[in-house]
Amino acid sequence: MYTSRKNEPTYLAWSIFNTFCCCLPLGVAAIIYSCRISKAISLGDAGRAQESSRTAKNLNIASLVFGLIGLIMLIVMLVIQNSRM
Repeated sequence: MYTSRKNEPTYLAWSIFNTFCCCLPLGVAAIIYSCRISKAISLGDAGRAQESSRTAKNLNIASLVFGLIGLIMLIVMLVIQNSRM
């Protein structure tokens, strides 16, 4: 029975954004999984496309969270440093 969607979202643009702006290692992994989605769809492997799409989404979420945490830590450190002057 064919229950998977035919065109899974690739999240490629989000992956590229996360690579350059948030967390490089997780962003690169997300790009790799985003490319796997297109390949799986072209081969007709809906299950693998769905799994890769889910993985790319999770990697992008993790990358964004790590990037935001890093940004918040940087801002806090700058505020503390400037308050000592």
